[in-house]
Amino acid sequence: MIPKELFFKEQYIPLIKKLNGNEKGNWGVLSAQGMIEHMSESIAIASMRIVHALHTPPELVEKYKSFALSDKEFKPGTKNALMSDEPHPLRHRSIEEAVKELEVEVKEFLSFYEHQPENKVLNPFFGDLNYNEWLHLLHKHATHHLKQFNLA
Repeated sequence: MIPKELFFKEQYIPLIKKLNGNEKGNWGVLSAQGMIEHMSESIAIASMRIVHALHTPPELVEKYKSFALSDKEFKPGTKNALMSDEPHPLRHRSIEEAVKELEVEVKEFLSFYEHQPENKVLNPFFGDLNYNEWLHLLHKHATHHLKQFNLA
């Protein structure tokens, strides 16, 4: 099993469960629960449970994708064109409910690609990505937010 796949299968949710909801991030406007809900949405895009159009100008997709697939980290405070400067209202009544949704999204993501790893799904910033590319990007994204809340 590839290490990033193992991370999502065994390590990610236990790390997230360390949050109690009162933590303040080292940057950005997301609360701990808001970050968990944001990650659920990001993972849902990878398995086509949420679909967005391409937001990146086509002539920049390869450049952006090159960054996504590199080992360069997202900088603290990186802007996301799908998010406003104000946090979205929380969708769940509790952080525990948000974590349960995240667990479901992780399982759906892994299941979606289990028998079709070469399937390509559109990422709104980085273009079409296959399983390994999504795995790399989601690991990078998850690590970024784990660092935001002192979990990595």
